[in-house]
Amino acid sequence: MNKIKKIRKEKKLTVRELAEKSEIAPSYISQLENDIGNNINPTKRYMEKIAMALQKTVPEVFY
Repeated sequence: MNKIKKIRKEKKLTVRELAEKSEIAPSYISQLENDIGNNINPTKRYMEKIAMALQKTVPEVFY
């Protein structure tokens, strides 16, 4: 399980709720969570939005 999914589940958020909080499409959040080959590289802005929605820093979520 990747960090985004792990933190999201710890905070008891659904993909849709995280998407709403971060203003990012739920399908993109799902792609980030399930990207086994690490082929998806979110922009710095998307990383910041997701981290902020999870109340974490970018390194805590993405590194």
